[in-house]
Amino acid sequence: MSAAFGVAARKSGLGAMAEGDAPTGKALLLAMGGVRGIVEAILPGLLFLVVYTLTLDLLPSIIAPIALGVLFSVARLVQRQPVTQAVGGLLGIALSAALALLSGRAEDFYVVGFWTNGAYAVALLVSVLVGWPVVGLVAGYLMGSGTSWRSHPGQRRAMRWLTLVWVAMFAARLLVQLPLYFSGNVELLGTLRLLMGIPLYAPLLVLSWLVVRAVFPKAPQAPTE
Repeated sequence: MSAAFGVAARKSGLGAMAEGDAPTGKALLLAMGGVRGIVEAILPGLLFLVVYTLTLDLLPSIIAPIALGVLFSVARLVQRQPVTQAVGGLLGIALSAALALLSGRAEDFYVVGFWTNGAYAVALLVSVLVGWPVVGLVAGYLMGSGTSWRSHPGQRRAMRWLTLVWVAMFAARLLVQLPLYFSGNVELLGTLRLLMGIPLYAPLLVLSWLVVRAVFPKAPQAPTE
């Protein structure tokens, strides 16, 4: 169980940022999956939005991002690179496309994102309410202090509030985007979905690492001879 959590912590955004004392552009890029990962995350949704805005036709709007997702996966296979992220993205696109196709409503392309954001918000909020904020668990593992931060009021308070900030981000996405979904405003919904994605995630990730570095003591360095 602890080994699985360790792998998850290292693969998290904070895990990628934990390589240095100060966040760097390279570390931030790595935390978001690199240039290719960012492109694979953004382009399918952008393509759906552009095609639907231009045609107001659901079928080509769905086919375009699926074809792009397949292309991303094939490119990784050909280059013998890990395909997990691309395949995961393709499955998400396929599920979103299926929901939209079954309902005949373009706005249902974004339903999966609502459930994902809601699940993250609820899980993080519950972790705070039970006294084990997720950000603290991840940070404690990465900083080599385990769960000892729970016995330090300042660290415990910082991790609680930092986790709540992440809850607020996921909740804000729902509060802003759900009214647009129910009103059927696909164009504005898709635009805000893109703007509230990586542009919100990246600065919050940097803030989180700055807070973690500020409240957790640095590991002692071995003496040099």
